[in-house]
Amino acid sequence: MAHSNHQISSIVIVGGGTAGWMTAAALSQHFQHMAVKITLIESSQLGTVGVGEATIPTLRRFYTKLGFSDIEVIRATNATCKLGIEFQDWHSLGSSFIHPFGLFGVPVKDTPFHHYWLKAQQLGQKTELADYSLGINLAKHNKFCLPSPKPESNLQVFDWALHFDADLFAELMRTYAVKKQVEHVDAKIAEVLCHQQDGNIAAVRLENGQDISADLFIDCSGFSGLLIDKTLKCAYEDWSEWLYCDRAFAVQTESSTNPIPRTIAKAHSAGWQWQIPLQHRTGNGHVYSSRYISDEDALQTLVEHLPGEPLHAPRRFSFTPGRRLKAWDKNCIAVGLAAGFLEPLESTSIALVETAIEKIILSFPKPQYSQLEVERFNSVTATEYERIRDFIILHYKANQRTDSAMWRDCRAMTVPDSLQQKMQAFKAVGSLERKPWEIFGPDSWLAIYAGFEYLPQSYAAQVDNMPNDYLLNNLANMRNSIINMVKPVPTHVEFLTRFCSYGDKH
Repeated sequence: MAHSNHQISSIVIVGGGTAGWMTAAALSQHFQHMAVKITLIESSQLGTVGVGEATIPTLRRFYTKLGFSDIEVIRATNATCKLGIEFQDWHSLGSSFIHPFGLFGVPVKDTPFHHYWLKAQQLGQKTELADYSLGINLAKHNKFCLPSPKPESNLQVFDWALHFDADLFAELMRTYAVKKQVEHVDAKIAEVLCHQQDGNIAAVRLENGQDISADLFIDCSGFSGLLIDKTLKCAYEDWSEWLYCDRAFAVQTESSTNPIPRTIAKAHSAGWQWQIPLQHRTGNGHVYSSRYISDEDALQTLVEHLPGEPLHAPRRFSFTPGRRLKAWDKNCIAVGLAAGFLEPLESTSIALVETAIEKIILSFPKPQYSQLEVERFNSVTATEYERIRDFIILHYKANQRTDSAMWRDCRAMTVPDSLQQKMQAFKAVGSLERKPWEIFGPDSWLAIYAGFEYLPQSYAAQVDNMPNDYLLNNLANMRNSIINMVKPVPTHVEFLTRFCSYGDKH
């Protein structure tokens, strides 16, 4: 059967915020030489969720394609640099480890580094995996510099992301998009009109009675899912059997100390708390499971652990972890929270906005699409969400806490087969296979496994080809090399002061 092509000459994006304006900016660039009109409708009366303030390095690739430099974005969004996430009290009370953006150690030929480290452990050398990561050691010492553009070895390789003011970033994207001829309509939508014959969306009717029609609609309306959910009734796959957290309180506080170049994720009895340092304030939130704690107690836990004075009353939001069964249904594509939400752990919300935008662009080399593009988009999106889901579940499954019911239940739960197979392969032989459409690479999985002390029973046989003394000397040289690389690096605050005048503002 031939797949008919649907021509598009107009796109309507419903919802602004980070997701909406990132989509508008990227699509305005992509379609700039094609006859496609882009309109974004948002209501300034409706707030955005606005908690996505920690990112992963893919965001930097996103805005670089639009022509922005890192320093420009840091200045425009009061951003700080992020080398990774520090997990406090996750493995057990009092424990701490960092998941960095970067590599561990130097592999030998085809054998990944961690096999050599595992053998050294068996030989009695109790060094931490973290000792072989430049990113972690910079983060621990609150230092920051830009990575070497031409690293001489794996030891010099690390990546970084931003903590930023999401509203200011949306503003930056909005300015870009409007310059590229995106029409901005500030209005509330009263009704969504559909074609009777095929159920496709025909137009949105504004409160003033005006109808705005389009060939393609992009739903960036957040949790409300105005188009994908309320209009098209697209089903949602609920993952709360594995991801227990379903609520959060968020609050911003005054900065009380110099910003550190990492996110803090501190586990509590029925969830965890984020701490995201910006130049001008700190973002905080308590993500928790309503099965194990009341809203009142969750709020109390957050307030007791705030690092500074609150700037406003804490805001609460609820969510169902999971994803839309079809992110692209009929002539509507859901991007951001409308497409699904896992939880804020590992800062994946904005990353999933980026990958959705990238897939939209790949689906439209010309301003037309067929059912084949729709099916491919949905298949890849489902896989991406499932890969991230498994990575996040691992953080709960591998815990060794005995102090509270939620953590004990997480440890006892049956996980999806895809994660079970991954964990078994690592436990048995240290296998870290990167699968297609996986945002987090082998070194990220390794950081979490090692942080939770979930380690293989054996290492790769070829490691035994290296004499023990030679192996231990090599590892010692790597550790010393990292120590020496960290010493001359400026502090994070010195970096921000030099490039973003941070010191002049404080």
